[in-house]
Amino acid sequence: MYNIKILKYSNYLIFSLLIGVLILAFLLDIALGSVQIPIDEVVKVLFGGEAEKVSWTNIILKFRLPKAITATLAGAALGVSGLQMQTIFRNPLAGPFVLGISSGASLGVALVTLTANLAGASAIFQTLGILGDLTLVIASSLGAAAVLGLVLIVSHRVQDTMTLLILGLLFGYATSALVSILLQFSDSQRIQAYLQWTFGSFAGVTWRQMPILISVVLSGLLVAAVLSKPLNVLLVGESYALTLGLNLERTRFWIITSASILAGAVTAFCGPIAFLGVAVPHLCRSMFSSCDHRILVPAVIIMGAIMALIADLMCTIPGNQTVLPLNSVTALIGTPVVSWVILRRYYAK
Repeated sequence: MYNIKILKYSNYLIFSLLIGVLILAFLLDIALGSVQIPIDEVVKVLFGGEAEKVSWTNIILKFRLPKAITATLAGAALGVSGLQMQTIFRNPLAGPFVLGISSGASLGVALVTLTANLAGASAIFQTLGILGDLTLVIASSLGAAAVLGLVLIVSHRVQDTMTLLILGLLFGYATSALVSILLQFSDSQRIQAYLQWTFGSFAGVTWRQMPILISVVLSGLLVAAVLSKPLNVLLVGESYALTLGLNLERTRFWIITSASILAGAVTAFCGPIAFLGVAVPHLCRSMFSSCDHRILVPAVIIMGAIMALIADLMCTIPGNQTVLPLNSVTALIGTPVVSWVILRRYYAK
C-alpha cells in the first residue's frame, strides 16, 4: 500500500511539472520570434489587456496565439494517435507517419487540392456540401482511415511486427506514388502550394479555421479517453481480451476512427508531421514507468503539446525572419527517441 501511495504521489508530481512546462512553452512560443515580446506583455494581452506597443497586441492575437494553439492541439492529437496504434498493433515503432497513416492523409488532401481544377471535381464537392476547410479534414481523415484499415486487415494474417512495419512503409510509398502521379498532371501553382504544405507548419491555421480544428481534435481525444480501459485490455492479448468480454471488432473500429480523425485533422491543417506520434508515447511510458492508458492518455496529450511547441520554437529563429521547415525539426527531435527505443529493445534481448 505504501508503494502504491508513493507511485500515485509521484504521478501527480510529474503531471504538475508537465503542466508547468506546457504553460511556459506556450508563453515562449508566443513571445519569441522575429519580433521578441516580453512574457509579461504576452500574459497581459492574453488576459484581455493591451500591450505596451499596439503592434505587439496585433502580432500576439492575429498570428502567434492561433499558431501556439494549433501546435498544442496538433502535438496532443499526434501523440494520442501514435499511442493508440502502438497498442493495437503491439508495435513500439507504430505511428501515424511510420505506418503510412500520414501518407494516406496526404493522399486525401492531394486528391482535393490537386484535382480541384479537373472538370467536374468542384461540382462534385459542392453537391456533397463539403467545400472549404471541412473538405480537407474529411478527405484527410478518410485517406488516413483507408491506410490504417488496410494495415489492420493485413495484421490479422501477419503476426510478425517487423513484417507489418515494412508493409506499412510500403503502403506509405504506394500512396506517395499516387500523389506523385497527381502532381504530374497538376498546374505549377497548385504544385507549389502542395509542396509548401508538405514541409509542415503550425502557422497556417486562421481564427476562421480554428473552430473546426478544435472540435475535430477534441472529439478524437474524447474517444481516445473513453477507450483507455479497452486499450489496457488489449495489452494482454486479443485472446485474453475476448475472455474478458471485450468486443474486439467494435473496439478496433473506434480506435481506427479516433486515430484517423486525429492524424487526418492535423495533417489537413498542418501538413504531414513526422516522428511526434512515435516518440511521445515512449517518453511518457519511461517518465511514468507505466503502461496504464488511464495515465498515458492524459500524459501523452500534455507531452505531445509540449514537444510540438518546442519544435515550433526551434523553427523560429529569434530576431530573424527565417523559419525552418517543421518536418525537419521534428525529425531532429524524434530520431534520437526512436533510435533509443530500437537500441533498448536490442540490448534487452
